[in-house]
Amino acid sequence: MTASYTFDVFSSLDGFGSASGDWGGYWGKQGPELLERRFSLYGQEQRMVFGATTHRAFARMLATSAEDSEVHDPWVTRMLNLPATVVSATLREPLDWPDATVESGDAVDVVAALKETSGVPLRSHGSLSMNRALMAAGLVDYVQVTLFPVITGRTGQDPIFRGALDFDLELIEHRTLDGHTQELVYRPTLHTPTG
Repeated sequence: MTASYTFDVFSSLDGFGSASGDWGGYWGKQGPELLERRFSLYGQEQRMVFGATTHRAFARMLATSAEDSEVHDPWVTRMLNLPATVVSATLREPLDWPDATVESGDAVDVVAALKETSGVPLRSHGSLSMNRALMAAGLVDYVQVTLFPVITGRTGQDPIFRGALDFDLELIEHRTLDGHTQELVYRPTLHTPTG
């Protein structure tokens, strides 16, 4: 049986994964329902998959942030304690992550092998360019977008789907958190032009 793979990403309404300026984490829109939902998602048995850039960013944020900051929210601690595979040609073990291994090589090959051998679902939070390549290869089963009610036209960074191929999305699940944040889970399929 093939393990499922979820590309889990936070987004502004205009498609940015983060923003500069004074927005703060979660664009300042976190609430108890969002944090409880994230905690429950990461309480399930699963393996995390990260690209090197995202792994470095998480490690840097965790190392430089105060213990009471949102970087140390309970769901992040749960994510940190899940087994993880980091796809990288430059990083070497041991990593600053409790149960992480490094796999070198092409992310498509690494994730294809993981999908065949993993006894638990696979999830990636962030790792935008890696996940765009995995989507193009047909390896992403679910795209889970947590859509925050902000437009970051001037301050938006990290366009989530910049350079991605075209995909049709089948809505699998949706929920509203804290009365304003949307969680949308889609099944992507590569778009084939008609006629």
